[in-house]
Amino acid sequence: MGAGMMRAGLVRAALAIAVLCGGLGLWGPGLWGQAGVQAGPTAAAGQAAGAALPVIHVENGPNSERAKAQHYVVLVSLDGFRWDYAKRDGARHLLALGKQGVWTPEGMLPSYPSLTFPNHYTIVTGLYPEHHGLVANSFYDAVRGTRYGMTDAATVTDGGWYEGTPLWSLAESQGMRTASFFWVASEAKIAGYRPSFYLKYDDKIDGEARVAQVLQWLKLPEDQRPHFITLYFSEPDHEGHEFGPDASETKAAVLKVDALVGKLKAGLDKTKLPVDLVVVSDHGMVKSEGGWVTLDAFADLTEFETVGSLLYGKSEEDRARVYNQLKKASSQFKVYRRKDVPVELNYSENPREGDPVVIATGPFAIRAHGPPPGKDDHAPTVGMHGFDPRKMPEMKASFFAVGPDIVVGKTVQPFENVNLYPWLAHMLGLNAPKTDGSLDVLAGTLKDGGAEAEPEK
Repeated sequence: MGAGMMRAGLVRAALAIAVLCGGLGLWGPGLWGQAGVQAGPTAAAGQAAGAALPVIHVENGPNSERAKAQHYVVLVSLDGFRWDYAKRDGARHLLALGKQGVWTPEGMLPSYPSLTFPNHYTIVTGLYPEHHGLVANSFYDAVRGTRYGMTDAATVTDGGWYEGTPLWSLAESQGMRTASFFWVASEAKIAGYRPSFYLKYDDKIDGEARVAQVLQWLKLPEDQRPHFITLYFSEPDHEGHEFGPDASETKAAVLKVDALVGKLKAGLDKTKLPVDLVVVSDHGMVKSEGGWVTLDAFADLTEFETVGSLLYGKSEEDRARVYNQLKKASSQFKVYRRKDVPVELNYSENPREGDPVVIATGPFAIRAHGPPPGKDDHAPTVGMHGFDPRKMPEMKASFFAVGPDIVVGKTVQPFENVNLYPWLAHMLGLNAPKTDGSLDVLAGTLKDGGAEAEPEK
């Protein structure tokens, strides 16, 4: 998911590509509203003209004594940072993290679909999209009779759309304060909590100010100091979409966020606190091929609700009819009845996924409908994502981690991102619920081997 495009041309491209799979990783430009929570501006060193950032403070109480004794985790997302970008472009700060700690030279596997909203929320819940509910960036819910939209403040801030217990809610429920400088769902009250500190999404806040605010949070008194902090950067996703993954603009964005990671790491070191720094991405990027594949050219979708390429039939007769019309229509996609979607995709149980389900066979832009008559059509963006990472390795994401809990100089084979949740919870000393991930997958990266701490006497 990247931030909203500020330049007019890129906005048009974003609107065009957003229909694919319910949107290809483009966050809205600060459209996430929030009501009923007091905003208390918090100063951030380095913010333009000395202005304070609009940090919202939720009074969740002080850190418990047990929480104070735990280490800190700063979780950073670099949107659309493909698994091979760091080595390809010489991202020296990230590569240094890999040497000092652990990383995946061959990439981390995002969940299907490899889109921004589903995968950011998977990382902080340990659940596949069909289990946590965000099955795409935008989708339809027949029970609610309405759509979830990634730029719709009314839906993104409504905790009723989300299943699972995000890490900040888990920590807050166990007496540990948290903070979020942007993350999917961080503005909604989920499982009874919001982060103690968070901001409404605003892509105009520059990277330097974001880093400065994270470091400011770590200077708070021990009672209020957050132990789990998320930090999000929209680069290099924007550039990957507009120019393609191999463009000079995308490589420049890779080095830009790498420098920000370097500044963050230097600042964390100066705090002298026991901080584990984890840098991930939500998905990769691939150059698109051809123009739009429009499904209503092959099937009559008159009686269907549609969002992007997602199809919601109102009757079993309609669902079966459209499946039969599409199943041999094109080599650019495969179509399944939802219950028959290949098991490895974990995309067969949630009605929000639609029925039938259309899966692209390559880097093709698929949509249910074109624009209405008389409206301009726009070509797909140059770069795309959302595809099966097992069939398309360009979808693989990045993973780097370093800190007092992390072993030194270890590489990790590709793993599914659902396994980050129990691993992060373990480093924070939290009791985690059962999820789709397992601590066993990454236990070898931890100095304690993932062993449970001795119970307090």
